[in-house]
Amino acid sequence: MVKKSQTGVAGYLNTLHVDWFLLVIVLILISLGYVMMVSSSLHLGVKLTGNSWHYPIRQGIHIIVGIIFGLLVMTVPLRFWERYSTSLFLIGMGLLILVLIPGFGVKVNGSLRWLSVLGLRIQISEMMKLCAVIYIAGYVTRHQQRIQMAAFSLLRPLCLFSLACFLLLLEPDFGSAVVLITIALAVMYLSGAKLWQFAVLISVVVVLGITLILSSQYRMDRVTSFLDPWQDAQNTGFQLVQALIAFGHGEVFGVGLGSGIQKIFYLPEAHTDFLFSVLAEELGLVGVIGVIILFTLLVVRAFAIGAEAEKIGLRFAAFIAYGLGIWFAFQAFINMGVNMGILPTKGLTLPFMSYGGGSMVVMCVAVALLFRVYSEVAEKIASIPKAKREWINV
Repeated sequence: MVKKSQTGVAGYLNTLHVDWFLLVIVLILISLGYVMMVSSSLHLGVKLTGNSWHYPIRQGIHIIVGIIFGLLVMTVPLRFWERYSTSLFLIGMGLLILVLIPGFGVKVNGSLRWLSVLGLRIQISEMMKLCAVIYIAGYVTRHQQRIQMAAFSLLRPLCLFSLACFLLLLEPDFGSAVVLITIALAVMYLSGAKLWQFAVLISVVVVLGITLILSSQYRMDRVTSFLDPWQDAQNTGFQLVQALIAFGHGEVFGVGLGSGIQKIFYLPEAHTDFLFSVLAEELGLVGVIGVIILFTLLVVRAFAIGAEAEKIGLRFAAFIAYGLGIWFAFQAFINMGVNMGILPTKGLTLPFMSYGGGSMVVMCVAVALLFRVYSEVAEKIASIPKAKREWINV
């Protein structure tokens, strides 16, 4: 019971319902990711800054900032996000335009994907994914009957998503564009859109994807190197070859935490996009399976929360949970797939684990939004007489 004298954010947070199962999963992922990031970045910090703890300290700050923003988001009612869902999406597109303007965007490895805010580099594509989840959840909630009945009801949101994807491709960030359109299509399908519409839309997306690959030598090189990385192991296939060596070296139980060698200037982006390969080398197949299980539990829990929200009529909350679950699942799948050589190389981080200020902060905010969904669902269930909630599982 919260005392009436408690005020402010701390007092309000005490009134929220907490999903302890979800909290434990997220804390394990963040903690394990931090440990692996430390292991994979100490040598890099010495080389680039002379301080071995440069990246661990910065990532620690990212996590703290993410938790602070997450706690603030947990105090915001879902009706706020529903009311301003379209505005948030338009703001996100405005930021995508801003990052492309010379002098505003920060270029890293030839890509304009970041804005620098108070010394913290924010990857706008990560923010856009969160805005996309909120927008599409609001859209399918407002237009449920139209989506289920009208033949071309998907065109309006897909036009906006197509524009956002076009801006992402200008950075270029093909991976985030794929994640964005996948979130939109999956949520609309779950909302009851007709199956034939998806057959047409997916066909169009596939054709456009193939066209984009064929029209860019950069993307074409990534695909060909993915098909046979050993053909040009010292150039286009270098990253994937080094990642596969890390997996093979780790075997079942790994070489031991901190004892991996691929991270030491062999495997590029070892602390970011290829952190999973470092984990595979040092913790082996056991560590790989453990991380896959954790992400599976996270996604299953998100969908379980969404299903219960839908049962009690909280449709916006349900589609927020579904959208977040799809996002976590698809991005983790792509990152792991790239690391294991079953997908072409994409510049996507492993959620909650890879190094990156923008990625970590946005992921903390995203999971805080999922906690908020759980809290409102639990509060609504608590108001239902016990005799009428035997079918509720949350």
